[in-house]
Amino acid sequence: MTHTEMTVGDLIDRLSACDRSAPLRLAMNPFFPMAHRLEQVIQTQDRDGRTVVYLGEGRDAETQLGTLPPEVAVQLAWQAPVLAPPRRPRRAARG
Repeated sequence: MTHTEMTVGDLIDRLSACDRSAPLRLAMNPFFPMAHRLEQVIQTQDRDGRTVVYLGEGRDAETQLGTLPPEVAVQLAWQAPVLAPPRRPRRAARG
């Protein structure tokens, strides 16, 4: 199975459709989805000499923002949509 990686150009294309003033977040760990504040963009070389860009979270204690909103985990296909159970009719009070 061939895995194609997203390129910087792909990311720029996707981000160009977004609100430029919106905060940037990183969704991590599909089994326990968390949101993180993104602070760093680092360009370096991999072991084969190819250029690679890393997005890094911040270093302060407030970098991890908590659990990912459920609707985001669903859109990422990390979780299945969950429907609320059907409501039962209320019983009348007796007295």
